[in-house]
Amino acid sequence: MSILVLGGAGYIGSHMVDRLVQNDQDVVVVDNLVTGHRAAINAAAKFYQGDVRDKDFMNHVFDEEPIEAVVHFAAFSVVPESMAKPLKYFDNNTGGMITLLEVMQAHDVKRIVFSSTAATYGTPKQIPIKETDPQEPINPYGASKLMMEHIMHWADVAYGIKFVALRYFNVAGAKPDGSIGEDHGPETHLVPIILQVAQGKRDELKIFGDDYNTPDGTNVRDYVHVVDLADAHILALKYLAAGNESNAFNLGSSTGFSNKQMLTAAREVTGEPIPATLAARRPGDPDSLVAASDKAREILGWQPHYDNVNDIIKTAWTWTQKHPNGYDDRH
Repeated sequence: MSILVLGGAGYIGSHMVDRLVQNDQDVVVVDNLVTGHRAAINAAAKFYQGDVRDKDFMNHVFDEEPIEAVVHFAAFSVVPESMAKPLKYFDNNTGGMITLLEVMQAHDVKRIVFSSTAATYGTPKQIPIKETDPQEPINPYGASKLMMEHIMHWADVAYGIKFVALRYFNVAGAKPDGSIGEDHGPETHLVPIILQVAQGKRDELKIFGDDYNTPDGTNVRDYVHVVDLADAHILALKYLAAGNESNAFNLGSSTGFSNKQMLTAAREVTGEPIPATLAARRPGDPDSLVAASDKAREILGWQPHYDNVNDIIKTAWTWTQKHPNGYDDRH
């Protein structure tokens, strides 16, 4: 039996595929390569190029492959873009989930692990954020992911499709050997942008706002290493395979780092000066997002190996140095 990884050519998805293959699991990847990279997919996985919204295509994949469970990473995830193009996000993210669940139901596949987000909480009432806190998104990206959680819940009630929603925010780092890593075009994530400045590909880092309600005025985020994240998805698959009920878990280091702190850490790791300037706030950015992940640690047995932000940045820097231009097959 195989695990289907939707979005398996993307940043987190490719690390997930790699970890599953290392665990001797048969893996099927579906990706439309709009943002993913063919070269990122472990050669041992079976690859289908297509879109999660294409029902005929998805039915074909499920007809061809003995799929026992699905891991879903196939969503757009850029907050500022979602503010400018909300319908794009509801179409791909929310609409894609509906199509997927219809196909899963038709093929009697009853388990899905879903890449959700701390953005479903909106502006948190407390830090760290708990799974029971109100989910009130402040951008279309977070709203689309929350809708996907709701849709899975009702698919469970009606069809018995069990799900785990993993809510996380800032993913960083790369496979320690530097063979796969983060490569978006254009890049929007803080760590790779800082490292592009260190490489000399950008003149400076722009810090968006220094008047947030945080210790140094810059946004505080919770950074989780991409391999630790992939391992949490594997634990979630095991949790569902054991016959447990649907559930949601936060994934975080439980420690927040500000943009200024991340910049300092990157300067230490790279030995480069990394110039930075202040820019205006971006719409849809909460002050601080830090996840309480006690529940994942207790119920799933999740134990992150990277809790030092310098170590996380170090793996990203290894990838950057080995692949200064990212993947060669940029799409």
